[in-house]
Amino acid sequence: MTEVDAFSALRPRLFSIAYRMLGVRADAEDVVQDAWLRWSDPARPAVQSGEAWLVSVVTRLSIDRLRAAKVQRAHYVGEWLPEPLVGVDEHTPEDAAILASELSVALMWVLERLAPEERAAFLLRQAFEQDYGELAAVLGKSEAACRQLVHRAGERIRQDAPRFQVRRDAHRSLLERFRQAASRGDMAALRELLAEDVAIVADGGGKVASFMKVLRGGHRIANLYKAVFLRNGSKLAYRMALVNGEPGLLRYIDGQLESVQAFATDGERITAIYAMRNPDKLGAVDPLP
Repeated sequence: MTEVDAFSALRPRLFSIAYRMLGVRADAEDVVQDAWLRWSDPARPAVQSGEAWLVSVVTRLSIDRLRAAKVQRAHYVGEWLPEPLVGVDEHTPEDAAILASELSVALMWVLERLAPEERAAFLLRQAFEQDYGELAAVLGKSEAACRQLVHRAGERIRQDAPRFQVRRDAHRSLLERFRQAASRGDMAALRELLAEDVAIVADGGGKVASFMKVLRGGHRIANLYKAVFLRNGSKLAYRMALVNGEPGLLRYIDGQLESVQAFATDGERITAIYAMRNPDKLGAVDPLP
């Protein structure tokens, strides 16, 4: 296998690590491209494991870039959500990579609260099953320090991450019912599908009108969806899609993509909605056919 072939085979994994760390497609692709330049450099010393070397390089590059991004995001207008990875075909290669990594928007939102090295340690351990010796080599720390990083990150995530594992068919069925209710502004049906303490996190980035903080309450959020219907009528359309590997919705107004919406559910009701509305984060989504 040539070095080009070896890198190409690992590229989906490297992209998944970088995207998990950064939450921005272009930034993740830049990190992977930078790793390729280092990998293809004729002056690069020989390595025993190309995979270990590339994972280490991508992780370190991602940590450096995330540290810089944290400074910028501290001044972000409102809530920050990751750029969504959207697919309508569950069998495309990119979607398969996302599904394999089980990377929900809900988890990404929680990961954003971790320090860069905590985030890297948790992801490599929990998502990619790296052992602590490998973590120590990647992060340049002792195994004991890596264990502490993973433990501390896990504690924070358990406090805030969704607590339910829901079958994909149940998630999709619930979301289809919600799509239909939202499409006709059916307040009673919307209210029935939303948990009493449901939360909505909206990211407008200061580019479009959006909530500055997390909004809670089933009746309140049902009213929001009804108001969108009353304001737009026949101009409103919802489309089912995969959002970071899970069933989600694309909302179009007058043929233009207005938001990408991801959902957390307990299997019976929707417990959280994550609405990406910042137009800078929607450019990669295909237009309504």
